[in-house]
Amino acid sequence: MGLNETPSANRVHIGIFGRRNAGKSSVMNALTNQSIAIVSDVLGTTTDPVLKAMELLPIGPVVMIDTPGIDDEGELGALRVKKSYQMLNKTDIAVVVLEGETESPEDTALIEKIRQKNIPLAIFHNKSDTLPEDFPKKEGRLYGSALNRQGIDKLKAEIARLAQNSEPDRKIVGDLLDPLDIAVLVVPIDSAAPKGRLILPQQQTIRDILESGGISVVVKETELAETLKKLAAPPKIVITDSQAFGNVSKIVPDDILLTSFSILFARYKGNLETAVRGAKALDSVKDGDKILISEGCTHHRQCGDIGTVKLPAWVKKHTGKDVEFVFTSGTEFPDDLGEYALAIHCGGCMLNEREMKYRYAYASEQGLPITNYGIAIAHMHGILKRSVEPFKDIREILE
Repeated sequence: MGLNETPSANRVHIGIFGRRNAGKSSVMNALTNQSIAIVSDVLGTTTDPVLKAMELLPIGPVVMIDTPGIDDEGELGALRVKKSYQMLNKTDIAVVVLEGETESPEDTALIEKIRQKNIPLAIFHNKSDTLPEDFPKKEGRLYGSALNRQGIDKLKAEIARLAQNSEPDRKIVGDLLDPLDIAVLVVPIDSAAPKGRLILPQQQTIRDILESGGISVVVKETELAETLKKLAAPPKIVITDSQAFGNVSKIVPDDILLTSFSILFARYKGNLETAVRGAKALDSVKDGDKILISEGCTHHRQCGDIGTVKLPAWVKKHTGKDVEFVFTSGTEFPDDLGEYALAIHCGGCMLNEREMKYRYAYASEQGLPITNYGIAIAHMHGILKRSVEPFKDIREILE
């Protein structure tokens, strides 16, 4: 990703779904004016979801998702269908492509599933140019031909309308700041930090502070105490990387708000309350329990990695129990969560809001407590109540 590109997690994810040879790939290519997806008359040409980050006017930055056919057959076909349905978990706007006026049982089931998930939906009857002019059209649906670009502008306009209606007005931290308020960001520079740049949550938080008229001061943990002394006015808030929570809390005076990037992103993506409640499960872990530690991105593990090294060590010290840890990353998230006593998820900076909400909701439906790195660490260091001080509705849960 280029330095000035919008992160994929912040882009509107537009999923194209339908049966094999309904013209999904042709519709995607017509919408984008690019040959993103391979087009062929051979059934099942798209065998895996294809995700492409791009600009789609008039919407702006988007991720286009082309999916395998939902009527695929055989053992491999069933896996492809499963992959298509999994893409719904990260889809902000769904486009179902039908072939002509036909709506198969698979199409109907897919449309119903999309509506159950409350995903904004556009239904496009492709290849409609081959039908008689007087064929009955269904209200609320779009008709045209990707091959001849008929109806594509109307489909694009409908997608833009759905995107505008579904886009939430959210802030990471800017809503907690008045103009010229100082926010101090504590950012470790260690072996796990990407050389020459800050990681995504830090970049996004700085941008959010600047857009809100605040002042962003970025320091390492080792320079925090001296920085606070040198500031002419105390900061409104200190935001720390989770792994430095314990030491930072000892340095920051009690009258200054203190929180972490993980906590801010849990709130930003709508999961803070669930994550705070889930952290309490750390106090009831038993010997032999399995704990799932899940990351939304894939990266090279470094010595002292927070997810696979530091967090398990803190959990064992806090619980005093002999527990087993299972690690997943990227798009991996278990279908069956019944074997786990607790799930601890990363902040999810590489996952969009819909997928993060899906994972939290899926865990809750299976009765599994789920929290995130920063909230778990704050709880284990005894500073969770202080770290959610900026959020009144969340404070009440702990009182």
